[in-house]
Amino acid sequence: MHRTPRCPAAERPFGVLVVEDDAPTRAFFERSVRSSPALRFLAGVGSVREALDWLDASAEAPDVLLADLGLPDGSGVAVIRAAVARFPRCEPLVISVFGDEDSVLASIEAGAVGYLHKDAPPEDIAQTILEMKAGASHISPMIARRVLAKYRSLQSDATAIAHAEAPAAPASPAAAASPAWSDAPVLLSVREHEVLTLIARGFSYAEIARLKTLSVHTVQTHIKNLYGKLAVHSKNEAVYEATRLGLLRHPH
Repeated sequence: MHRTPRCPAAERPFGVLVVEDDAPTRAFFERSVRSSPALRFLAGVGSVREALDWLDASAEAPDVLLADLGLPDGSGVAVIRAAVARFPRCEPLVISVFGDEDSVLASIEAGAVGYLHKDAPPEDIAQTILEMKAGASHISPMIARRVLAKYRSLQSDATAIAHAEAPAAPASPAAAASPAWSDAPVLLSVREHEVLTLIARGFSYAEIARLKTLSVHTVQTHIKNLYGKLAVHSKNEAVYEATRLGLLRHPH
């Protein structure tokens, strides 16, 4: 009996919304998405207003948002925020150009999980989307370091404010034994810590598997376990929480 092939990562193809103001580029991304049977093109729009209207009207949650940041009526960051707020399971990828690190950093803070370069081949674009849906992090080491640096700066500011506002009464022995932000120790295995460190440096799951001589499935299992221990649901949250808890040092 003949069976219809299924997307290996899901029961149905991943739905993709493209937000790009340049019509030829938008068409290029549409062709890239349509080239993979594991992806399904939902719509292509060219402005913040069109994107927000689509998100408001759609009853179907996009699995992936491809968003350009330089739109004629505003920033794609606004679209990313709206998409994540309306459809929390949607994972945005930024359509980027070389040297756009500052904008990419702002988009990651808004909820993006990585970025695509506009000059990438169509097959690479489809593969990047599928790798991202499998848990890979398409963020360069430079961007990952800047994200961590910003989080560490925020942590330092919060600590300074807390110390300034804290009463002069001595802390109890129990409180002195652990930082105020830690309710209980989070123990990562050596392998989990290695995997998390590589994620923070911007390596994909496939690259981590090669570096550590593991299968991608084993890497994903380690990620699932450390997500549970850190009580997070994404790579960015895991890096932030591990850094906040002192389990991950800023990479040099």
